[in-house]
Amino acid sequence: MKIYQQDWMAKWAIYRPHKTAVKEQGTGRSLTYLELNRCANRTACFLINNFKIKKGDRIAILAENCLEYIVLFSAAQKTGAVLVPLNYRLAPAEIEYLIADAKPKLLVYENMFLGKIKGVLQKENGLKKWTIKELNKLCKKPFGTKDGFFEINPVEENDPIFILYTSGTTGFPKGAIYSHKMLFWNSINTAMSLVINTESRTVNCMPPFHTGGWNVLTTPFLHHGGYICLMKNFDPKTVLVLLQKEKASMFMGVPTMLKMMADEPGFAEADLSHLYYMIVGGEPMPIPLIEIWHRKNVPVRQGYGMTEVGPNLTSLHQDDAIRKKGSIGRPNFYVEIKIIDKNGNKVTGGEAGELLLKGPMVTPGYWQNKPATEKAFSDGWFHTGDMVRQDGEGYLYVVDRIKNMFISGGENIYPAEIERVILGHGAVSEVAVVGVPHEKWGEVGKAYIVKKTNAGLNKNDLMDFCKSKLAKFKVPKFFVFINKLPKNDMGKIDREALKNWA
Repeated sequence: MKIYQQDWMAKWAIYRPHKTAVKEQGTGRSLTYLELNRCANRTACFLINNFKIKKGDRIAILAENCLEYIVLFSAAQKTGAVLVPLNYRLAPAEIEYLIADAKPKLLVYENMFLGKIKGVLQKENGLKKWTIKELNKLCKKPFGTKDGFFEINPVEENDPIFILYTSGTTGFPKGAIYSHKMLFWNSINTAMSLVINTESRTVNCMPPFHTGGWNVLTTPFLHHGGYICLMKNFDPKTVLVLLQKEKASMFMGVPTMLKMMADEPGFAEADLSHLYYMIVGGEPMPIPLIEIWHRKNVPVRQGYGMTEVGPNLTSLHQDDAIRKKGSIGRPNFYVEIKIIDKNGNKVTGGEAGELLLKGPMVTPGYWQNKPATEKAFSDGWFHTGDMVRQDGEGYLYVVDRIKNMFISGGENIYPAEIERVILGHGAVSEVAVVGVPHEKWGEVGKAYIVKKTNAGLNKNDLMDFCKSKLAKFKVPKFFVFINKLPKNDMGKIDREALKNWA
């Protein structure tokens, strides 16, 4: 097993000591790479001496984006400890479940979330606690000679640096192990696909409990000595201002975010000439929205990722955004793919099949969940659960999640295909289709529609529109107009909520 000696901040403290590594929007607090490394060294020593943290021990964190979170990441690289970011939007019982599953030795939290963990802290479980405020106070003390160096604990390639809990919409959340090897190779894959170096600058408003908040741009930027402006949460107006003020070279968001930014009154006047491109993931971006950003001379780079793999797996070059509309691009440099049918055979001729992945960016498995790990792999290939097809030039297209598929009259129906058609109607702003029970056909489609402001649109209009572009069995049986679609923490459509409504 390969030994990894990763101490990124120690290196950048030598190469670019006075370059700002990270800044907090709102407070204006910042850390240079030299300061970040010294804070991380001091924090690493404190974790070992005061909390008896050893390699492999888990540190759960309940906090918004902040400088201290980045310090803890660097301290984890140095000590071999494992960070367990907790979703602060969960209910107390859900947070308690994650803590019970991860079994951390230490819980680091912001005082604003104390109400969510009172039950955990009252239990006699040996869990040590530390507040972000106390960590901040530790870092603010004058630096001494001892803060300049820390002899790191060597880690093996599959040792975790994160345990990232996936959505629990279909059951209990699973803790995806994010290893040191994944961290390194995801950064390499990302930098080979995008332009990331010491001059790269970004604004990050993705939540820290999601792989998108850490591993789409944040950790690759830290690896390459870039600059990150941290936001507590997404606000379209503020992001537009910051992209200009911080001279960001790229920004990562989901289509919902880019739509909200494009709808802002200040969008037309915003000077975004320094942006190389917008990185978009999570779900397909509608072509009309891509065209809005392209008219602004801001290219859109669509991609595909997963918590358990990468997450940066494919990328569609901005020059192909329109020519290959709807594509997630081609696999990144060190990513192997295979597309199989339900019998496990490779598909041919552009047929749809399940996407399987292999490479150094794949998770070793799920935390203390051997059945889930075994189910996810076959012959070393990771099953994504996504149906894709590949064209003759090697470009991939997501057909849909296998779990989103429903069967109507014996025919497989993929909601994403129907949604793409409905979004082509000029009066539709957003749409989501789910399968609902039906006496005759087993299941039929039910479309939830958000109309554009003042749009004159009725069910019959949409029914006729769909019939002109889809096979009859694919046309939704029901059309429901709503004010807004339910979204999860990442701004993606919450299909489980829609199924519950249905």
